[in-house]
Amino acid sequence: MTTTVSAPWWTRPGLEIRNGRLVVGGADAEALTRTHGTPLFAYDLPRFAENADRLKSALTRAGLDHRLRFALKANREPEVLAVLRSIGRAGDPSAVGIDACSPGEVLHALASGWRPEEISFTGTNLSERDLDVLLAHPIHLNLDALSQLDRVGRRAPGRAVGLRVNPGAGAGYHAGLEYSGARPTKFGIFPDRLDDALALARRHDLTIDTLHFHAGSGWLADGLGGFERALERTVAMARTLLDAGCPIREVNVGGGLGVPARQEERPIDVDAYAAVLARHLGPLGVVVGCEPGDYIAKDAAVLLAEIVVVEERGGTTFVGLDVGWNVNCAYFIYGYAQEIVVCRTPDAGRTERVTVAGHINEAGDVFAEDYPMPPVREGDIVAILNAGGYDQAMSMTHCLRPPAGALFLERSSTA
Repeated sequence: MTTTVSAPWWTRPGLEIRNGRLVVGGADAEALTRTHGTPLFAYDLPRFAENADRLKSALTRAGLDHRLRFALKANREPEVLAVLRSIGRAGDPSAVGIDACSPGEVLHALASGWRPEEISFTGTNLSERDLDVLLAHPIHLNLDALSQLDRVGRRAPGRAVGLRVNPGAGAGYHAGLEYSGARPTKFGIFPDRLDDALALARRHDLTIDTLHFHAGSGWLADGLGGFERALERTVAMARTLLDAGCPIREVNVGGGLGVPARQEERPIDVDAYAAVLARHLGPLGVVVGCEPGDYIAKDAAVLLAEIVVVEERGGTTFVGLDVGWNVNCAYFIYGYAQEIVVCRTPDAGRTERVTVAGHINEAGDVFAEDYPMPPVREGDIVAILNAGGYDQAMSMTHCLRPPAGALFLERSSTA
């Protein structure tokens, strides 16, 4: 009798097990480190386009006139941006635009081939120096404070702008990543200040043509209800502005769509997500703006590292890596889980409970606690999954630890 062993939940084209070994982007993961060293980001470049196309297709099936923009803060590497720039024709609604949140990101997007009209800017706590750069380009601005609205109005009267609003409901990978909810956050204009925003816009002859909100980051299937509550409240604000004569042409629902990090986490059904958008925004006849970062980037890379310590301390087995939170901040800053795979035995049984720690000289520099892993030894190479977004882009040289290298693979690569 033949027993069929199912592949681990995280396998997919571009992230596979071949001959009992981990393969990323068509290349043996451990072999990559023998040539290029560790720590090392290994990108599966086709995955960026696959993720974008999956979301675009769902929005199209739902009958939505939509604009998909990539949150540049998730990953700004030229090789990644070249993939996204190649989707659709520049300037056409089928192209992937850019969501920028700083003047530097705007300039980077322009230098990377995006047209100003393809860039949507949504930032917070802007200085006059920021506005010097932003107002020099015909990008679209979503302003998230009355102060911003007033200062842009004084400097650029007559301009069309959007409002970033805070609907008082949200969704996130956990409660701390909800950017709109019962706890006031720094993001957006609250409903009780909408009349004040409208008065400021009229004073400066600004046209409010977009409403923007961001429910939170990393939410999965169980967050769709919270997202829908935020959307309902935003639609109510959009109707208020429409009734006041504002030509709202787009409702921008931000990003925040997450990617599962554990087998038990349920991924977002993008058709269910698109159906929610169609149900609430379809009657308004507006363009739906969608600005994911993680959904497009997160699972498109792994971070390869060497195990340099395996040691029991106080009843806990610590597995120490030659990389720290300065390179991979997902757990340290955001509390995101990441699966950790041993490259030589990626489908081995996980029989041990360990804490996986980094090499930054701080106690909080850990990647996983009480985490199931197979038996490992010093010198093993591991792959930290879901490393394509908000890791390399946020790397720093804390403790003068250097950043990681990076390889950009096309699935036929033998690098």
